[in-house]
Amino acid sequence: MREAGLDLPDAATCSVLGLRPETLQQVWLDNPQIRTTHLPATAEAPPGYAFRKLRALMADLGDRAALASRAFQISEWARTHKYCGVCTTPMQPVGHEFCMRCPACGMSAYPRISPAMMVLVRKGDSILLARHATYATARHTALAGFVEAGESIEDAIHREVMEEVGLRVDNLRYFGSQSWPFPHSLMIAFTAEYSGGELRLQADEIAEARWYGPGDALPEIPMRESIAGSLVRANLPAGIRS
Repeated sequence: MREAGLDLPDAATCSVLGLRPETLQQVWLDNPQIRTTHLPATAEAPPGYAFRKLRALMADLGDRAALASRAFQISEWARTHKYCGVCTTPMQPVGHEFCMRCPACGMSAYPRISPAMMVLVRKGDSILLARHATYATARHTALAGFVEAGESIEDAIHREVMEEVGLRVDNLRYFGSQSWPFPHSLMIAFTAEYSGGELRLQADEIAEARWYGPGDALPEIPMRESIAGSLVRANLPAGIRS
C-alpha cells in the first residue's frame, strides 16, 4: 500500500514489481480490474509503497476490509493449487467459476473455506474471557476452534469448551459470522450459558481464562471490527469497568 494513506497499487506499480495483469488472479469473475497475487517474501516494495500486514490493517480498511479478505483468500487458493494433489499435473483454471481443474485426472479444487466456531460463555452476570497460549500478544476473547470432520457447529462448541476450559454449556444462541482470512476461515459466533464444571485450562491452547463481571476491570479485547470484538462488546456485563 502507499506509505501515505491506504491506496492500493495500480497496474503501473505492479509492472515495477514484474507483474503483468494477465498473470494476476481475478478477485471477482465479473470485474477483471480487481486482481490479486502473492509475492515472494524477498520482494521489495516500489518507491512510495510499503508492505503491511493484513491483520493490522483490518481496522483501518473500513468497507474495503471484505474485499481485502477475499483477495487474500483467492490468492492463497491460487498459490496452493498450482498442481494437482492427486497426480501432480499442473492445474488449469476453469473460466466460468473459481475452480482449478486437472487436465489429466479431472480433479477439481475450489477456494477452501474452513468453518470455525466461536462462543462466549455466560454465567449469571459474568462472561468468560480467555487468552490463547499460541499468541504472545493475544487479547482476552471468546473461545474458538475449528470444526472437525463429521461435526456440527454445535458439536464443535461443546467439544472445544470442554477441551479448552473443562466446562459444560447449554442454550446455544447464534450471534453472527465473519469471513476471516487467516488463512481462510469462516468464524461462526454463538453465546452459550454455563451449565457445569470447574475451570480447567488446556495448557497448550489457553494461557489464561477467568470470569469477568460487575466491578471487574475489562482486559484488552479484540478490535471492534472483528466478530470476536463485536461478540464480546454486545455481551458486556453491566457495571464492568472498561
